Parts: sequence; structure tokens; C-alpha cells
Amino acid sequence: MSQMIESFLNQPPAAALRAQPVELQEPVEAPVAGGRLVRDAHPLHALRVSLQVRVGQAAMTVGELMAARENEVLVLDRAVEQPVDLVLEGSVVARGQLVAVDGSFAVRITELPLPLKI
Repeated sequence: MSQMIESFLNQPPAAALRAQPVELQEPVEAPVAGGRLVRDAHPLHALRVSLQVRVGQAAMTVGELMAARENEVLVLDRAVEQPVDLVLEGSVVARGQLVAVDGSFAVRITELPLPLKI
């Protein structure tokens, strides 16, 4: 087993990828179009949840992870122009476009499911 770990650690680094920063657009103030997810006031509206934004994922072996070096680039399974997923409790609830707002990441919602009636 230790020979296998040593072989992973002694492998030469993969060919350098050409990584470039992604320039995010500031959103333009415009009237919000489209329907809301939930239409009427309801006690559940005050419930706080943690929404995650999933940009993509990468599959790798434990050996590849252990051999990773600082500044190494991991290529994700999603193209830059594809929407990101908004995830609640492990389920995708909406999709959107990654943007920048005052130096912070933000998401412009572009796809919602049919409005819920609660």
C-alpha cells in the first residue's frame, strides 16, 4: 500500500493548464420580471434557510488530491457560460448566472420552477 502512495507522490505534475480569471459583469438595474416562487404571504416565509450555489464539480482519485499543489488548477465539469445551480437541502431549486456586485459574488436568477402555492 505504501508503494502505491509513493508512486502517486513521485508522479510528475500534469501538463500546466492555461488558467485565466473570469470577468464577472456588474448587474444592470432593471425591473424584475417573472413570477415569484411563492405568491402569497405565509408563516413559512419567515423561515431562514441556507442556499448554496454550485458552480461545478471535479472528479479525482484520492492520490490525485494528495498530490495537488498550491496554485494547481482543477477543471470543473461546467462551461463558463452555463448557469450555476442554487441548491437547497441537496436539491436544485433554481439556476442563475454568476455576477459581481460591489466586489462580491452574486447570482442573477434565470430559471425558476413553476410557482409554488403554499
